[in-house]
Amino acid sequence: MPDLPLTLPPSGPGTNLPPLVLVAHGSRSDAADAVVHEIAAGARAALPCVEVRVGYVDVRRPAVADAVRGLDGAVVLPAFLASGYHVRTDLPAQLAEVGAGPDRFVVTPALGPDPLLVRAALARLADAGHRVGDTVVLAAAGSSDAAAVAEVRAAGKMLADALGRSVRVGFAATATPRIDALVEGLRRAGSERISVVSWLLAPGVFHTRVRDTGADAVGDPLGAHPDVVAAVVARYHAGVETGRVAA
Repeated sequence: MPDLPLTLPPSGPGTNLPPLVLVAHGSRSDAADAVVHEIAAGARAALPCVEVRVGYVDVRRPAVADAVRGLDGAVVLPAFLASGYHVRTDLPAQLAEVGAGPDRFVVTPALGPDPLLVRAALARLADAGHRVGDTVVLAAAGSSDAAAVAEVRAAGKMLADALGRSVRVGFAATATPRIDALVEGLRRAGSERISVVSWLLAPGVFHTRVRDTGADAVGDPLGAHPDVVAAVVARYHAGVETGRVAA
């Protein structure tokens, strides 16, 4: 059979690598949207031979269907920190609407959880004034999808391993425990200082809730930290390899 579009040579000058389509949720916040484009810009700088496009499953444009239009092959990367409804159901459905099946596109796993993202989160927390000995909480958006919540807890385990101490997990919406109630409970239980790791990609309503918990140190969202861009690049290369195997 003929080679599929993703059966391609290694990266480098003069190669014809598949495009990368970075898929985000979409937000009404311009600051949140700027983060998505900063991550895409970082990926373009790290992958100079690769076309990088951005698409959204909701709120913003271009929609996923428009982002992939005209492409014969691509690596589609969901820029989500867990594989909830939008990653496991919405994105595949939107790709299917334009006939973008697995013979055309490789869809990578969600961006998180990933040790590179944990490293970025710890850097954000250090910048916020975290002290050794603080009680540490990881704060995520939350999901009604049990698998997505389990992935957030896996990120919490990665964070605990990196710190060498226990880490609690709280959520800004949907899942329990709620981050504000968790911080309040830890304070009542005697925690003198509490540091909250923001397991969010960009600023917005959820990070405002995390910031307003009254914790002593609250890390910024991951944003376009170099380790976030490195995770995108690693996911892209793994997607290219998946395409070779599939061919």
